[in-house]
Amino acid sequence: MVSDPYLPDVFQAIRDKDEKLLWVGKPARVPFIVSGFPFLFFGLCWGAFDYFGFIRHMGGRGGIPLGFAIPFFALHLIPFWASVLNMLRLVLVAGNTYYGVTPKRIMTRSGFWGTDFTTVDFDQISNLDVNVNPIENLYGVGSIRAWPKVILASRNTVMARLVGVRNPYDVFKLLKQVSEAKPPAAA
Repeated sequence: MVSDPYLPDVFQAIRDKDEKLLWVGKPARVPFIVSGFPFLFFGLCWGAFDYFGFIRHMGGRGGIPLGFAIPFFALHLIPFWASVLNMLRLVLVAGNTYYGVTPKRIMTRSGFWGTDFTTVDFDQISNLDVNVNPIENLYGVGSIRAWPKVILASRNTVMARLVGVRNPYDVFKLLKQVSEAKPPAAA
């Protein structure tokens, strides 16, 4: 049931020998990149507030002293720079992002300097949801999130997030079917 037989076997490096792929997909480029717009909007608002409220009043007579202001605003503008860099990251990883589903887990591949893999085992998933925002609706795609059972501050908990997936409701049904077929974990 692999959705696109022309996709390369991108999960060969991490797949178990007896693990078969039930579904493989690639996100739609525009909705994938547009998913970074809320953070970009926040960052641009943060930067505009800093610029119009403080930065343009630096230096000069009666202005904010530069010796304090330059290092302070270099740090204070981190949300602005992070939002711009996140958009650049999304543009760069869009071509190398793939999603996969096996009977054991959900796998994600991405990265632009190297290849990064993320997996979430079905026995660690407590809930699945699917949504289609207006931009995704224009492209006939949607997003699926798999929520972990336990979120611990001391453990790096991963939530599987598949953005810009074609036929999102069919993929959601497949994930639901596979996750319910797993035997419950022993307590």
